[in-house]
Amino acid sequence: MNVLTDNFSTYAQGFLGTLQLTVYASVLALVLGFVMASFRVAPVAALRAVGATWVTVLRNTPLTLLFFAVLLGLPRFGLVLPFQVFAVLALGCYTSAFICEALRAGINTVPKGQGEAARSLGMTFGQTLGLVVLPQAFRSVIPPVGSTLIALAKNSAIAGAFSVTELLGTYKTLGELGYDVVWTFVWIAVGYLVVTLAISALFNLLERTWGVAR
Repeated sequence: MNVLTDNFSTYAQGFLGTLQLTVYASVLALVLGFVMASFRVAPVAALRAVGATWVTVLRNTPLTLLFFAVLLGLPRFGLVLPFQVFAVLALGCYTSAFICEALRAGINTVPKGQGEAARSLGMTFGQTLGLVVLPQAFRSVIPPVGSTLIALAKNSAIAGAFSVTELLGTYKTLGELGYDVVWTFVWIAVGYLVVTLAISALFNLLERTWGVAR
């Protein structure tokens, strides 16, 4: 227990860093995932191609490689931002590809007649998607989206290798101070468990409230 009590501020700083990465990257992933899912089902071929390319490239790129591309590549083009912002971009963009596919799968569960009926009433594609299709699709995608965001929280550990303050990176500081590595990682694991259980509880609540009845 002394590993935690003696270094509570270090753990707290790392925990806060992980929490911030998770929240900011989740928001970015959800927004981009929604946009790309809309592109994937759009009636315009060019938009479908953009969405398909986004998903194909990001889903098949190792996350560590994407971190290298963002944190080390973008500054070469004059884009200089704090490392935490770069980490949020890498995590958010990577996860958005999986969010996109989860949303697209949910959209495909909505009967085609729903969209056809909306169009027969004069609704535009945006209105059909936003007012008819997505509200129904949302109910079926709650569990997979929740699982994807839990994975995002755990993937945030990679950011520690790129000078970003997060929970896993605390083991370096504590190791240099001579603390037992086993207990150091035990408390790190507890921190990640708190974050992932909070996400799980939130999506369980959403599923009970709006999920598809079985």
